Amino acid sequence: MTYRPSGVYHQTYAASHAWWQSNFVRTKMALLVIFVATLPLYASLYVVSVANIALYTMLSALGVQLLTGYCGQITLGHAAFIAVGAYVTAMGVLFWGLPYLVAAILGCLVAGLWSVVFGLPSARIKGFYQIMTTMAAQFITVDFIITHYVSRVGGREHYFSLPPGTVTIGGWPVDSEVKVYYLAAALTFVCFVALANLLRTKVGRAWIAIRDNDIAAEAMGVNVVAYKLLAFFASGVLAGVAGAVWIPSLLFVSPEHFQLSWSLWIVGVILIGGVGSLHGVAFGAIFVTVILELLKLAVIPLAEVYPALTERFLYVKEAAFGLAIVLFLLYEPRGLAYRWQQLKNYFNLWPFAY
Repeated sequence: MTYRPSGVYHQTYAASHAWWQSNFVRTKMALLVIFVATLPLYASLYVVSVANIALYTMLSALGVQLLTGYCGQITLGHAAFIAVGAYVTAMGVLFWGLPYLVAAILGCLVAGLWSVVFGLPSARIKGFYQIMTTMAAQFITVDFIITHYVSRVGGREHYFSLPPGTVTIGGWPVDSEVKVYYLAAALTFVCFVALANLLRTKVGRAWIAIRDNDIAAEAMGVNVVAYKLLAFFASGVLAGVAGAVWIPSLLFVSPEHFQLSWSLWIVGVILIGGVGSLHGVAFGAIFVTVILELLKLAVIPLAEVYPALTERFLYVKEAAFGLAIVLFLLYEPRGLAYRWQQLKNYFNLWPFAY
């Protein structure tokens, strides 16, 4: 019998731990891949640009999810490591003549090592003190080093110019929203698959053990300090990927692109999507991006009556985002990923879902 109600059952260990455990799920994932691959063929450039923002948000939040959701290390300065990845990649392409992919790899490694530097205090502190340490990373990296020193390399005043065609892959210029979309989609897929596999290894289980109870994990032989630093490194590498993906969409790289507000923003994304869930990263990024775009479209007709609303849209956006976080913490504290899991369980158990 091909259809088995009230759940899916397996007879082997490999089948029970497979990513896609039924033909129905495999079909859904195949349709998702086809949808993502063909989106630019039938969607407008506006929709593609919104998709690019969603993909960038996913990559930005993926490192925070690893560090906070899976290892229990709170961070409020993740934009600093995204900035490191973006600036090292841009400098590699502009000044050192490196191919974009080589510069991006270098940017990811430097971002990971820089993240480890600020992860060192996590060996002795946690909680509120760790929050202040990661915020210090934001202020030291972006507001001091990048703003006053890195941005002025080569006689520049404040930013690095990136005219169209600067970023190329094997002679293929990444100079349009559609090309940026395919680059971002490919790297997002690679990062999700890599992190999902990493979480199923000894390293991933050690991170989760530290998150749940670091004292018990240490008593069981887990080197807590080493695994915390490894989590900071992996998180920094993912941040570097986000920074490298973001620069082809920009005409210039500036410290204003990596402010503290973006660090807080991506923490809010995983709160809305669901802490400790890879699905939560995708759901949170899509939800926040789409809701804010809908809000922007709703403001356009109102701006004809209240012109000042256009100038103050930034404050409206921030207020809407804050309200969304409060509502989710009150009514859906486990995030969209938990609700999605409950919905799937209901249909898997039907007609015995009671």
